[in-house]
Amino acid sequence: MLKGISPVISPDLLKTLAEMGHGDEIVISDAHFPAHRFNPRVLRADGVDAARLLEGVAPLFELDSYAAPVVMMAPVPGDELDPAVERKYRAALGYGGPIERLERFAFYERSRSAFAVVVSGETAKYGNILLKKGVTPLPR
Repeated sequence: MLKGISPVISPDLLKTLAEMGHGDEIVISDAHFPAHRFNPRVLRADGVDAARLLEGVAPLFELDSYAAPVVMMAPVPGDELDPAVERKYRAALGYGGPIERLERFAFYERSRSAFAVVVSGETAKYGNILLKKGVTPLPR
């Protein structure tokens, strides 16, 4: 255990976040996401819901300020989103900006080029979120 780092952040996830550079993306997926099909770097966080992971990542990870930093999967035509999922994720990140929505197969394709995919224990439908890393501000 490290002081100031959430216990849901595994050593491998902490290392992955540290290795990412500006513009790199990480997917926090729901438990149903076919991560191993789309990305060679898959981390597991079974039993941990996505909002808890986002709460753990938020203090360690600066969101990109030059491009859309948060992307979620759009519903399949005829299906509905649960607005509580987005609210939970926004609250966990402390984020009030725009969220881009990508069609399911476009989201899968984007996950191919992500730095990593973290498979959470999230069971909410369309509970997938992609974060784009920004530049960490210098201490003043």
